[in-house]
Order: sequence, then C-alpha cells, then structure tokens
Amino acid sequence: MRIILNQQAAIGQRTGVGCYAYELLRHLQKLPGHRVDGFPCGWERHIVKAWTRARPHFEPKIPEDDTPRGTDSLSNRFRRRAISGIRKAGRSFMEARLRSLCRTMDYDVYHETNFVPYLMDRPTVTTIHDLSALLHPDWHPADRVRHFEKLFYASLPQSKHFFAVSKFTRDEMIRHLGLRPDQISVTYNGIRPELRLLPLAEVAPVLKSHNLPPHYLLYLGTLEPRKNLLRLLQSYCSLPDAIRERYPLVLVGRWGWKAGPIAQFLQDVARHKGVIHAGYIPDAHLPAIYNGARALVYPSMYEGFGLPPVEMMACGGAVITSTAGALEEMFGGQAHLVDAEDTDGWREALLRVTTDDDWWTTLRHGSLERASRYTWARCAADTMRVYESLMPAQPREIRRAA
Repeated sequence: MRIILNQQAAIGQRTGVGCYAYELLRHLQKLPGHRVDGFPCGWERHIVKAWTRARPHFEPKIPEDDTPRGTDSLSNRFRRRAISGIRKAGRSFMEARLRSLCRTMDYDVYHETNFVPYLMDRPTVTTIHDLSALLHPDWHPADRVRHFEKLFYASLPQSKHFFAVSKFTRDEMIRHLGLRPDQISVTYNGIRPELRLLPLAEVAPVLKSHNLPPHYLLYLGTLEPRKNLLRLLQSYCSLPDAIRERYPLVLVGRWGWKAGPIAQFLQDVARHKGVIHAGYIPDAHLPAIYNGARALVYPSMYEGFGLPPVEMMACGGAVITSTAGALEEMFGGQAHLVDAEDTDGWREALLRVTTDDDWWTTLRHGSLERASRYTWARCAADTMRVYESLMPAQPREIRRAA
C-alpha cells in the first residue's frame, strides 16, 4: 500500500497539530510492508518553509479581533486582504500539486492531518483534533473561523474515515457532525522518547541558558484566551510573597490571538510578582524545562487531548490541570483536577503543591506509568490498521520509502 500524509503543519515551529503530523509520519515510515510519504516534499516544502518565515512580516500590526470598531487602518485592511489572497492561492496551488503527485506515484490513501483535506480523487482519511473553532468561535481569530465555516463542513463527505485524538473528541464528532461511530477511530497522541527523567546535571545548564531559576511552576502552551491564563495569573499573584519568591511562575510559549488582556496584566501586575514569560523554547530544550519544574499548571478551557500534561508526566512531574474537554479523560486519577473557572481552587492547588511535599510526591507517583500508555509507535500502528481496513485485499508490489 502507498500512503501520502499531509505534513504541512510540521514545517516551522511546531504546535500540537504539527507535532502530531511530524511524529506520526516518522513512526509510520518505520512500519514494514507499506510506503508512507509526506507532503509537501522537495521544492514545495521549501516554498512552505519560506512562507512560514515571511508571514509574520505580512500580518496586520493589530489582529482583526483586537481592532476597535471603525479604527482599522488602511494598512491593516490591505495586509488582511493580502494574507487572505495568499492563503487562497496557496491552498489551490498545494491542492493541484498533491493531486498531480497522487496520480504520478499512484497513492492508495491520502491522510489529512489538519482538519480540512484537499480535494482528492483518492480514498481520504482525516484527523480531527478538536471542534473548538466550530463550537467556541469566540476563542479563535475571525479568519480561522471563516476558514472552517467555508471549508470544513463541505469537506466532510470526502473522508472515508476519521481519526480522533481522544474519546471526548470522538463523542463531539458524533454529536455535532452527525458522523457514525464506525466512521471514527480514536488514536491517542504519543510522547517523544527524549521526554524522560533527567539528572540535575543535564537540567541546570538548559535552565541557565534561558535565564530561568532552579525552582518554578510551569505553564507551557500558546498564550491565548482559550488557555485561561488570566485566571491562572490572578490566582498565582494572590499567593503569599514567600511562595512566589521561592517558586516563580514560568510561561513558556508564544503570544497567541487576542492576548491583549493577558499581556496587560503580565506587564502591569504579574511580572512584578514572580511571573516570567520565557517565550518560545526549542523542542530540544523542553525535557529539561519540564524536569526543572515543581509542577505543570494547565488551566485550559478546552482540549482535544492535552500534550503538555502528558509530556510533564513522561518526565516524572506533578500536574495540576483543569477538567475541561479531554483532560479529565486523559489524566483523571493521576493529575490534580480543578474546574477551569474555579479561581479559589486554582489558588489552593498552587499553594498546596508549593508547600506540601508529601502531596507533591503523591502527584508524581505513577506519572511515568500513565505517560507510558501514549506512544507514537502505538499511534502509528493503530493508524496503519485503519489504512489497511480501507483497502481491498489484493497483491501489489511494495516499495519502501527512502
């Protein structure tokens, strides 16, 4: 069987979808008996990489959703139209290239890893990571919501099968998209092997290179409203001075959409009370960042899976997370769970994890075992079984990917 998998989201700095595309392709290619290729490749990949680097220079100085009504500048409107035009042209170009490649290489299955498949004349499978853009449009930029409204529903009939990254997401797909249970397979994300317990000698130099303290609480993810960061910052800043001095709160991640209130509170209050924004940190340094933290705090309002908590557990760490979305399914019984909107509950959890060593040790106990359930090898094997179920049984010459 020959499979082609869209890895466009994996080009550049990887977020959750990009990590999924990259790791799934890498582990599928290790399985015997089938050929699995990524797209874009060759010169198309270089074009996507160049656009990924150039895009920030084209984006409006103020996001559309943060622009007061009637004050949008001519420059910002021009930039938005330019981005929209480039995105539309780019999608048409990539779709044409992929269709041509499918004909040339005679692929049997096309796997879209990022919600909306290109229009193909091949059996298509699609991964749905969550439905937040459809069910909670106020948490996303307007252009992303318009993109989903225009393309997502129309693309659903094209896919012969769907992957969900949790049972929670599968249930939402059945309830809100009208899909049958037999159309959806749950394939959980995995953990990279480098995410593991590390000795202090390996952790300390990385912390020093990022100007981080030896002890801290950690949040990792995009800084945006959906992640409920303003509540976390307010809860943390209400802790006693001595706690905040001993355990600063380190935010690792890029600024996201509509982060103005978070940035304002960070500038005016939180940075004076022990909150450090470390920004984006390369994947190679994340194992040390997790290992150095007293606990990961993850107050998200909605998740289809929740990679940072399980990555923290793979490093043997303590996790405090919300009950939202798939988080209770994934981490119930291991992490300490707090209702996302319970400000007092977050403050109490932060206080306890920084002062009660016995409780902290209890939270860490069993973390490695829980994380071991989630491997990319298992995700790839489960995914391959679905590919095989879609193909009629017939002999065919097999050629492994280079």
